[in-house]
Amino acid sequence: MALYLVQHGKSLPKAEDPEKGLSAEGKMETERIAAVASGYQVCVSRILHSGKKRARETAEILSVRLSPPDGIEACDGMNPLDDVRDFVNHLSVDQGMDQNIMLVGHLPFLERLIGLLVCGNPDQTVFKLQNSGILCLDRVPEVKNPVIRWALMPSIG
Repeated sequence: MALYLVQHGKSLPKAEDPEKGLSAEGKMETERIAAVASGYQVCVSRILHSGKKRARETAEILSVRLSPPDGIEACDGMNPLDDVRDFVNHLSVDQGMDQNIMLVGHLPFLERLIGLLVCGNPDQTVFKLQNSGILCLDRVPEVKNPVIRWALMPSIG
């Protein structure tokens, strides 16, 4: 089982769009990352997103290229300040951790989730995500916690 963590694409300012949907740049970067992920044959069973417009739009763009058989859906517990421990318990029970799942969400939630999964401490920063970037966590037999398998970011800077 692989877990793909994606920070939503760059969004419009609240003054321009109260729901903060994706900007043109955010859409373009997400489409570019989705094309590369598809080219690498990233296999995703389902894409879950926070329900916020920018996360939903990011998930929809990724879904076009990655074609998850179980589709995309909003998932409770993925908002920026939600408790990552509660979410991990929910994910393990309800989402079938034997599948490759992509989570599209927000900071600081995603980086806290990475810290919890990789080293058991949500306050430990393990990786800095970028808008539209994908981080793949995976299990390996000889290691207790998931490991960072690879990352795909819009920028190396």
